[in-house]
Amino acid sequence: MTTSPLRTLLCASALALMATSHFAVAKEWSTIRVGVDPTYPPFESIAKDGSPQGFDIDLGNALCERLKARCVWVQSSFDGLIPGLQARKFDVILSSMAATAKRREQIDFTDRLYRNQTRLIARQSAHLQPDAAQLTGKRIAVQQGTVQETYAHEKWAPAGVQIVSYPDYEQAYADLVGGRIDGVLMDAVQGKLGFLATPRGKDFAFAGDVVYDPKIMGNGDAAGVRKANPELRDALNGAIAGILQDGTYRKIEAKYFDFDMYGK
Repeated sequence: MTTSPLRTLLCASALALMATSHFAVAKEWSTIRVGVDPTYPPFESIAKDGSPQGFDIDLGNALCERLKARCVWVQSSFDGLIPGLQARKFDVILSSMAATAKRREQIDFTDRLYRNQTRLIARQSAHLQPDAAQLTGKRIAVQQGTVQETYAHEKWAPAGVQIVSYPDYEQAYADLVGGRIDGVLMDAVQGKLGFLATPRGKDFAFAGDVVYDPKIMGNGDAAGVRKANPELRDALNGAIAGILQDGTYRKIEAKYFDFDMYGK
């Protein structure tokens, strides 16, 4: 079968367009800007030299390495991460963010990176329980923009619990120690390692059982991407599968935790 000059020209043009598109995508991924709230050790914090450090930071750098890209970390308040992503201030959110149904209305998420639990921290002598009726009149801290803030406002505030939102948990810890609030509702791992395991947390403990609502809290933390960028989401999913398969994930995990963060 012979090929017409017009057909040859069209095929060549299509191939050129494909090559150009591939080059543009590769160029875009040579640097991946990652939004992070660096006030959440051991997941993310700022080292003495000013660089970001933590579990999420190491995971992000490993994912970028698999994509042959360089991670550029962009600092943001937690409640500014989704608006910042939508405003293209960065390409990815990687900051201990639960992939909830409500957030999926605004952005897309990769596959799960790990699971975390929500617990209430309070003074041991207070004998509090994470129950709306018992917490009536108490002042409970949450971080702005978190699933814990949503949960507390939906489940506890109607019963007369005073919900106090903070830009980060460092201020909440100070007020908890100072007696200005009665408890902090937060991720269990960060609460244990970032507060309870430190000298200032010696008089405090987890109060009661795990707090969980699947509709509000989702089924794990993941990296957030814009809905208009499924190619990057899929590439990150491939990288996540890669670091899980080759043992990179477990090496990073062992640096920070002595338990399984990924979960079943």
